[in-house]
Amino acid sequence: MTDTNALLPAYLINGEDELKRETVLKRLHARIAKLGDIDFNHDVFHGESASGDDIVSACNTVPFASDVRLVVVHAADALKKSDAEALVTYLSEPSPSTVLCLVARKLAKNTRLYKAVAAVGKKAVIDCAPMKKYELPKTVRAMAVTHGITLDDAAAQHLIELVGENTVHLDAELKKLALSHTAGGRPLGVAEVDAMVSRTAEVKPWEFVDAFAARDMRLCVDLLSKMDSASPYALVGMCATRLRELVTAHSLAARGQSGTKALATQLKVPEWRVKNHMGWARRWKPSELRHAFSSVRECERMMKTGSDPDETFLRWLLDTLRA
Repeated sequence: MTDTNALLPAYLINGEDELKRETVLKRLHARIAKLGDIDFNHDVFHGESASGDDIVSACNTVPFASDVRLVVVHAADALKKSDAEALVTYLSEPSPSTVLCLVARKLAKNTRLYKAVAAVGKKAVIDCAPMKKYELPKTVRAMAVTHGITLDDAAAQHLIELVGENTVHLDAELKKLALSHTAGGRPLGVAEVDAMVSRTAEVKPWEFVDAFAARDMRLCVDLLSKMDSASPYALVGMCATRLRELVTAHSLAARGQSGTKALATQLKVPEWRVKNHMGWARRWKPSELRHAFSSVRECERMMKTGSDPDETFLRWLLDTLRA
């Protein structure tokens, strides 16, 4: 009963990192399985369709051939208000022989359900927030080691570009790479990743706009071909915003204020958002920026008056970057 006493009557596994959520849930499941037959003492519900009364009934069921039951509610942030309220009421006096585990992508801290779980104990809420983008390559390399392979920095970054930032999908691709390469060999590079991994992640619009700001025509065309759901109307608007930011960077530089802090203050954005803007601005003449910015209106007019939007945007893009 020592392990049982150490368990809290409820947990909230909350955050958008799917692999973290799965890992925490597996550990909790394994811990409870040591206390008895988990197969007879395990109920699973889904927030989109679950009834609060049914979940509470499962929590109040006496365990069979075990010291504790496990009741899991996936997508707990999708519970209807009345069903969530049933759990809030239950958590005011939870069953001592049940562990209720709520799994959610983004259950807000100001909800009554979040507060009810948090009140159960200091360790009741387990944060599975996704890591920052700049942290992901290092994490991917660490994940690779758990599968018996190593990746160099470029390969880890390339894998993220192909697969996206979902850690479950990244882990699955690392498993596939491990099956095809001998453990203990040299670190895998971009070529090995390309040979085994297909692109499943769509390019993010801001990646395209960054390439546009850098005047990298080849990269822009390549990225554009991988953006199946991107609207040309949205992209031309984002490019116009970036052109305006680069015009501002040029103006500040002309006044002797070439640092990112002055630009961030002027644009009213965090400094990290403009860390590359000054370098990009130097690739454009002020006259080129003004011409590109003024040509946006004609591009939008043509897109809205019968011209094919995708072709019109591509023509504007190429003409602008060639100027």
